[in-house]
Amino acid sequence: MPYHQNEKKIISQSSASKFILLGEDDLDDEELLKELFSSVDNSFLLKFINNGRQVVDYLIRLGDNHLPCLIILDYNMPELNGAEILKELKNQPRYMGIPKIIWSTSHTEAYRKKCLELGADEYIIKPSKVNALVETIQHMLSFC
Repeated sequence: MPYHQNEKKIISQSSASKFILLGEDDLDDEELLKELFSSVDNSFLLKFINNGRQVVDYLIRLGDNHLPCLIILDYNMPELNGAEILKELKNQPRYMGIPKIIWSTSHTEAYRKKCLELGADEYIIKPSKVNALVETIQHMLSFC
């Protein structure tokens, strides 16, 4: 019986590591991402939050063993944008090991530079073609 309990604990930790938090306020983008992520690898649990302040609040409430393996943030969201979220997470050790990706429609170099300085691992321009989106999702998943 103890072996079974340990096995359950390992599965539980494994599930936590397959969890991706997405800050996205566009419902069409959310639906598209759900579809594409599941077509690439449906073993990941996706959690969408459409407000920057709520993204930070949600992360604060999570236990250390339940943190996502990846955080993907749309640059433009209500209350806090992607850069502002990164700034809030930057100096908190519990988030340092989690890769963070900003994905945006903006090609503005200043936004890109600021996000990378604030701890983003990538700044990705949202592709407009489905093939490029699939490649982008595969790249994002490589961070987990």
